[in-house]
Amino acid sequence: MINALLTIDDVASENTPAIVDYLTENHIPALMFAWGQNVEKHYENALYALKKGFLLGNHSYSHPHFSELSFEEGVKEIERCEEVLNGLYRDAGISRTFRPFRFPFGDKGGENEVALQEWLSAQGFDKVDDRRIPYPWWKEHGLDRNIDTFWTFDFAEYQIRPGSGFTLDHVFSKMNDPAPSSGAPLFEDGGSHILLLHAHDETEEMVPEYYKKILGRMLEKGVEFIPPAFLS
Repeated sequence: MINALLTIDDVASENTPAIVDYLTENHIPALMFAWGQNVEKHYENALYALKKGFLLGNHSYSHPHFSELSFEEGVKEIERCEEVLNGLYRDAGISRTFRPFRFPFGDKGGENEVALQEWLSAQGFDKVDDRRIPYPWWKEHGLDRNIDTFWTFDFAEYQIRPGSGFTLDHVFSKMNDPAPSSGAPLFEDGGSHILLLHAHDETEEMVPEYYKKILGRMLEKGVEFIPPAFLS
C-alpha cells in the first residue's frame, strides 16, 4: 500500500477549475499552495477551488528565491500573500482554519533559514502532519522539524516547455524510477509521500490535461490519496 498527500503549487491559473473538477470527480483530496500574484490574476478560479473544499496555503506573493532576499524581504513576501489569502477566504465566506506555507523552489532562505523557521512558528503557521513519512533522509535533513511543507516526490512536469526536450514520458520514467536522484521512489510498497504537482497553463498548452495523465497513473497503481492533516 502506498499513501500520498497531493500538493499543487502556483495556484491559481486558467486551468485551476479543470484541475479542481478532476480531483473532485475522482475523490482526490489536495493541498494547494497559492502564489499571491496568480491569485490576484485568476481570482475567480482561486475562489472556485476554495468553494469546492480545497485548502489554499501560502506560497509567497511573487514566488522569489528566498535565499536571494533579506530576512525582512522574505517576511514581507509571506505577509503580502497572507493579505491576499485572508481576503480570498473572506470573499468565499469560508473560515481560514489552517495556514500552511511552502517556499518557492523549496528554497528555505539560505542564511536566513533558521530565522524564517522561527518566524513561521511564532506566527502560528501550520505544519503538515508528516509522521507517516518513512524515509531516513527526511529526518536527516531536519524536514520533520521544519514548519514549511516540503515534498518527497516532485513530478517535475513544469519542465515540459518548448525546446526543453523534457516530455511527459520523462515524467512517467521518473515516476517508475526505483532509485531517483532526489526524493523517494514513488511506487515502493509501504511508501508515504507528499507529492508536488503544479497548476501551470504553460504545461497545459504543451500537454492538454497533463494532470489527468499523471494522476491517472497514480490511481492505476492503487495509490491512496489522503487529505491534508496538521500537527497541533
